[in-house]
Amino acid sequence: MDYRPLADEIRPASLDEVVGQRHILGPGGMLRRIIESGSIPNMVFYGPSGTGKTTVANIIAKQTNRTLHRLNATTASLSDIRDVMADVGTLMAPNGVLLYLDEIQYFNKKQQQSLLEFMENGKITLIASTTENPYFYVFNAVLSRATVFEFKQLEPADVVPAVRRGLSILEQREQAAAEVEDGVLEHLSSACGGDVRKALNGLELLFSAAPRSGQRVSLTLEDAKVVGQRSAMRYDRDGDGHYDILSALQKSIRGSDPNAGLHYLARLLEAGDLVSACRRLMVIAAEDVGLAYPQAVPIVKGCIDAANMLGLPEAQIPLGEAVVLMATAPKSNSAYTAIHAAMSDVRKGRTGDIPRHLQNVHADSFGLEREQGYLYPHNFPGHYVEQQYLPDPIKDAVYYEYGENKTEQAAKAYWQKIKSLSTN
Repeated sequence: MDYRPLADEIRPASLDEVVGQRHILGPGGMLRRIIESGSIPNMVFYGPSGTGKTTVANIIAKQTNRTLHRLNATTASLSDIRDVMADVGTLMAPNGVLLYLDEIQYFNKKQQQSLLEFMENGKITLIASTTENPYFYVFNAVLSRATVFEFKQLEPADVVPAVRRGLSILEQREQAAAEVEDGVLEHLSSACGGDVRKALNGLELLFSAAPRSGQRVSLTLEDAKVVGQRSAMRYDRDGDGHYDILSALQKSIRGSDPNAGLHYLARLLEAGDLVSACRRLMVIAAEDVGLAYPQAVPIVKGCIDAANMLGLPEAQIPLGEAVVLMATAPKSNSAYTAIHAAMSDVRKGRTGDIPRHLQNVHADSFGLEREQGYLYPHNFPGHYVEQQYLPDPIKDAVYYEYGENKTEQAAKAYWQKIKSLSTN
């Protein structure tokens, strides 16, 4: 008898057996109603692996009596799709063809555009799946002819029933009764990162390696932790998940939540991505803490230098300190907003000639600044003298506004005093 992976053997045969995805497959869910109507449009299934995309495609083909062809865009070509088309209208596909194209993001623009002729003639129904955001990776012409459904990452509670069913199948297959220590199934369900296939593969490995006594098999929590070690990590340095974690890290620190900031830092470091963590923390120090606590920049730089010197895992200590420091520090984006406003003017061509008294001319080298009309601020009380610095076309532009924090308000008060003295 050929070996069949547990994840395939337990694959649901009906919508009621699919775990999770209640938002689209629960009673009244849009995708469920479409499937039950029997009128299946072209669709794009978007979501993490192991969340039921392929399973639902199988159920659709079964319930609509269509011949299912599966292709993976990492290896398939347009000739493979044309071979599928050859079945249309033959005894091989009397009720039509459903083409399931996995990982559509690996098709280039030309390949994706070539799908249009097959989508538009109605001879086949296309269900494309992707683990990446389709609005970034699938071309608009394809999206405009398809309905997008998002498959969400499963919660541990959604996975537990599937793991229990899998255990029952293994007991029947091996003719053995399992003695399961408390917490084993729950740990496998949470350590899989929302991937049912990964949880079932872990269960199968745990079952095959478990100590046996006659017809009894012992599944221990300690062994389950070894099997599930690091498996909950979903991380691709080139994918959406990478940027989602970095975004969540910055927004958590900006929102002054040290606990969330530490959580997202931990996810980066657990994946071994020290470089991205360091770069983003430096950005946060300048962009979000900013002038409310200017010392944050050199302090965070010191933490980053220490982290790179130590390497992982010890790097987590100074980087954790940087996260807590910035999350609990006062915040100001005044300098960030100011430079963006200045950059916007430059890009729009709002510049102009540099005022004569600011230009770098040879006369400066001989102490003849007055011939330019330049006033040397250090020669005046408070090291300040009023003069024009911006080009004439934008001489009244204001980019920087003092933040409401203590540090910037103190600077504002200082300059108000100095400037008032210079006008007296």
